Amino acid sequence: MIDKNAKLVLTGAAGLVGQNLIVELKAQGYTNLVAIDKHKYNLGVLRQLHPDVQAIEADLAEPGAWADAFAGAACVIQLHAQITGKSTGLFTRNNIDATKLVLDAARRHATPYLVHISSSVVVSVADDDYTNTKKAQEKLVVESGLTHCVLRPTLMFGWFDPKHLGWLSRFMAKTPVFPIPGNGRYMRQPLYERDFCRCIVRCVDAQPDGDIYDIVGDTRIDYVDIIKTIKRAKGLRTLIVHIPYGLFYLLLKTYALFSGKPPFTADQLKALTAGDDFKGVDTEKTFGVRQTPFADAVKESYCDPRYSKIVLQR
Repeated sequence: MIDKNAKLVLTGAAGLVGQNLIVELKAQGYTNLVAIDKHKYNLGVLRQLHPDVQAIEADLAEPGAWADAFAGAACVIQLHAQITGKSTGLFTRNNIDATKLVLDAARRHATPYLVHISSSVVVSVADDDYTNTKKAQEKLVVESGLTHCVLRPTLMFGWFDPKHLGWLSRFMAKTPVFPIPGNGRYMRQPLYERDFCRCIVRCVDAQPDGDIYDIVGDTRIDYVDIIKTIKRAKGLRTLIVHIPYGLFYLLLKTYALFSGKPPFTADQLKALTAGDDFKGVDTEKTFGVRQTPFADAVKESYCDPRYSKIVLQR
């Protein structure tokens, strides 16, 4: 059992997982948290919500004083990742180059344990910059020589989400018509962020050595039914309209030409329709985490008065 006052360092801490994880860590009594992230706005949100957390603004792909924060750390939770982007270089820089420096810092300061957040895409049929660099990132961790475990979550949703289901829920609230690619019967296994964070905390506490866990949402649900669930939870009257897949793909490609950070890309559409069927561990048996029913998790994510209105920047 780790001391609740031991120093925990979170990289990429101001992102979706990090913001939720800090809420969970504090709820479970952890008091000495160090949050490192390069995103000024999102780190500002973290500072406002958690003034008791040491927040460091730094680019992990650049050597710097941020590495000094690893001194005396009992555990590093590696969360940083480039998820969307328009160039291969962005993924390489933030998923591979930054990870090399983080692992170097952990080795230099003899960090006893590391929890690495990978992704289910490393065992998927997808072939894109995100998938390929996440595979390389996980390999770096496994071969690092550090005592570690790896968690591979599927598509996540929850508080603070600027992308994915969070963006879709806000878009649906603003438009009278919501487009669905094709028939929308693309099976998903969405994972509630708070359930995933509870699994992370269990790993911090138990410190399994070298284990790799595929963490999958318990609910198998088609994309179109996810949208309908969000619509019901928010009490919306939005009309759902089906658009031919090819036209939908073309619209995404066109939109990307005019947007530096498109919320939903053509590559993500390919991943949505790739037909992946992930097999994960029993989170209740493995971590003592019984997953929240999907409809309840959606309602908490997008209707909760504490955090549902707070949206991070991409």
